[in-house]
Amino acid sequence: MIKIKTTDRYNITTLRSFMTNILCLLAALVVISIIFLIAGVNPIYAISEIFLGSFGSFYGIKETITKAIPLILIGTGLTLAFRAKFWNIGAEGQLLMGAIFATWTGLTFGEALPPYIIVPLIFLAGFIGGGLWGAIPAILKIKYSINEVISTLMLNYICAEILTMLIVGPWKGKTRFGFPGTNNLPDSAILGLIPGSRIHYATLILAILCAIVLSVIIYKTRFGYEARVVGENPDAGKYAGINFLKTSLILMAISGGLAGLAGVGEVAGIHHYLGYPASISSGYGFTAIIVAWLAKLNPLYAIISGIFFAGILVGGDAIQISLGLPAATVEIVNGTLLIFLIMGDYFLNHKITFQFSSK
Repeated sequence: MIKIKTTDRYNITTLRSFMTNILCLLAALVVISIIFLIAGVNPIYAISEIFLGSFGSFYGIKETITKAIPLILIGTGLTLAFRAKFWNIGAEGQLLMGAIFATWTGLTFGEALPPYIIVPLIFLAGFIGGGLWGAIPAILKIKYSINEVISTLMLNYICAEILTMLIVGPWKGKTRFGFPGTNNLPDSAILGLIPGSRIHYATLILAILCAIVLSVIIYKTRFGYEARVVGENPDAGKYAGINFLKTSLILMAISGGLAGLAGVGEVAGIHHYLGYPASISSGYGFTAIIVAWLAKLNPLYAIISGIFFAGILVGGDAIQISLGLPAATVEIVNGTLLIFLIMGDYFLNHKITFQFSSK
């Protein structure tokens, strides 16, 4: 008879953690290659096309950075929530709510205010919108013991329906020629771009600054310590007098607020109006979950992993055209990577031993 015994690992080195990530990515690539073979596609050619499409040309690099902006912002916020073992699966809805708040602010005050006032104002509105939407599941969990995975996931759909109701109803723009969507934001509320690209540099700078600041908060402040204690040892947190409701509200407000900032960037930097949910976000809220896991819940590493997965999104668009593969291909790739990263994290923190006995 074979018995499987699981024990916790301690004193995990940075090198071991790094090598585990590399091995997980390589194993995931093997499985992805098999999927491409089943689809009748040369896996080496397909994978090379993905990375050449995103990093092999100046245009690809510019598009990769554009898509990395929301992934870095959301992924950075998720590192904080996940460290506290608060499984925020609702970043997609928080992004959309940030876009809603920013659009209302821009359309209402944009004509009357100069850019140096309205731009910070729409970012603040987006942060508040995403933060408020993120605080709802925190209250539901602490006060009513409602599982945050379910509540955050369901709030995504509620927010998407609210947005759709607004753009086909009271906010439907007169300049849309009957199509759903708001009027364009005034010029003062539109974010500047790096010439020859779609990179809205204000949001890019903000994303990098947020990653740096949140890294300091997590590792150097009392609140960061409390958030880590809440996640690692809730009983010790209660014994130490940590206010779970206050801590959860703050961390989810920050996590949701950063997703809301990503929504501001998409509306004010890319589209310039509020449209259907699928047009505002290309599933950034879900892809950023993998960004946070690959970053080992470190906000600074989220910058690198955000760029990596943005490259997969851009390269995925490229192989849809060159190889005629369906749009779901990118989701399969991302899902496979997430599964192996989660498996790697488990084996990194646990040691599996097999015990043989004659009985």
